[in-house]
Amino acid sequence: MAAEEPSDEDVVRAATTAAENVIFSRYDTSAVRDFDVAVTFEDRVLEVDVYLDVPDDDPEQVADDAALAAGAAVDDLLESDN
Repeated sequence: MAAEEPSDEDVVRAATTAAENVIFSRYDTSAVRDFDVAVTFEDRVLEVDVYLDVPDDDPEQVADDAALAAGAAVDDLLESDN
């Protein structure tokens, strides 16, 4: 019997958690002025957008890393159910 695939909600939750973990592994909570992690998963297509406002020269790199971590978390989640 094949394993049941995770729900879209589970996928979004895993991606969001992974992205937030990257952000807060790089910055203290007090250093993050604002952030937003927007995740959609429809028809097996994942879209992740990370906005990060921190006093840093290159927050885009951390935002990119967070988005990549989100994608990797979803890949792991989907592969574990196969």
